[in-house]
Amino acid sequence: MTETATRAAARPRVVVVGGGFAGLSAVRRLRDEDVDVTLVDRHTYSTLQPLLYQVATASLNAGDVTWFLRTIRSKQKNVRVVNAAVEAMDHDAREVVLDDGQRVAYDHLVVAAGATANFFGIKGAQEHALPLYTRSQALAIRDEVFSQLERAAARDPDRELRIIVVGGGATGVETAGALAELRNRDMAVTYPELDPARTHITLLEMMPVLLKPFSRKAQEYALASLVERGVDVRVDTAVQEVRPDGVVDADGNHIPAGIVVWASGVTVHDVVSQWDLPQGKGGRVQVDDHLRVVGRDGVLAAGDIAAGPGDDALPQLAQPALQGGRYAAGVVAARVRGEPPPPPFRYRDKGMMATIGRRAAVAQVKHLPTITGTLAWLLWMAVHVFYLLGVRNRIATIVNLSARYVFWRHGHDAIVGETDLRGPGPGTRDRDLGLRRRRPPG
Repeated sequence: MTETATRAAARPRVVVVGGGFAGLSAVRRLRDEDVDVTLVDRHTYSTLQPLLYQVATASLNAGDVTWFLRTIRSKQKNVRVVNAAVEAMDHDAREVVLDDGQRVAYDHLVVAAGATANFFGIKGAQEHALPLYTRSQALAIRDEVFSQLERAAARDPDRELRIIVVGGGATGVETAGALAELRNRDMAVTYPELDPARTHITLLEMMPVLLKPFSRKAQEYALASLVERGVDVRVDTAVQEVRPDGVVDADGNHIPAGIVVWASGVTVHDVVSQWDLPQGKGGRVQVDDHLRVVGRDGVLAAGDIAAGPGDDALPQLAQPALQGGRYAAGVVAARVRGEPPPPPFRYRDKGMMATIGRRAAVAQVKHLPTITGTLAWLLWMAVHVFYLLGVRNRIATIVNLSARYVFWRHGHDAIVGETDLRGPGPGTRDRDLGLRRRRPPG
């Protein structure tokens, strides 16, 4: 164990764990406070997760949706950034234990570590499905899609490929729609060896509707838009098992596929159980109505990781995280000043939105009727570009999305990486292409 990685400080020490929406919102709220802030994250960057599907479907660079955390120092001098993973927390000593042996002391701690893919204990899901919640996972999906297309073009154009997307929430709907547009718009030009009709996009959702938190109008519009794009949508279809060659539904039917994208929900990271924090449903850390962790003095939690009294958990979305992170930092600031805490936290719902593809989206804005189509799509674009951190990210995203959507009829560029052409060889079962070989005519 190395020596404690902290210096004696005259000012209160605030440690923020997690550099996502909630964590950065908390750090920025403390910019003008008389405190020293340490931001701890296992990555050197923050990710705009709602745009990861654009990376996975080759429309955006990974760098477009990620922001270098240390850039925050350009406008905030009372913060330092530590690139490490949190292994444990010693609340008696008021220290955070990192995976490199450092122990970072705190007077106030804000836990905003976000969430990760939830496989719900489904057999084979963690081993064989590809989740879509981090930058590396988005790149893995993108490279696997193009690897399989390249293998099919080189080896056997008569093969068929199915990509299954599990989960009919916003991430699943957006991913399925983008994959369908990639097939419908680009494949005939970029892969003339392949028949796009033999590439199938299937969306599985265990509920009877897509986009469950949305209005009925939005749900029906999303379903119709996906079907119009040729997506095989199967609602009321639960996944029982994920295999290397597809999935098995709750009725025991095997649906062959080469790629299974997992967009079925989130949960807290397993390591949180080692942080000596009270956990409730879904592993979320239990907080009171001021986002203070129950039974832990000086510790607060915000964002996806936190759940209020009686498991009163907010949606695991950007707005609750942004508002919660800022509020938690406000509670810290009040305590540092010796002031009473602010009124209990109240989430202000500004609405929800999801996009299905070019000029097709749904938006629910507070006090307005459900918006669909082109207007909702433009709204979705504007909001997500606004959420991006940094001028460079915004410009790069606007340029890349414009190249994709403005030059719709002529631009077929894809932002690709490395492809693996090895795969299974002739005479072996082609796990990568999922579906059986077509029978020769006659």
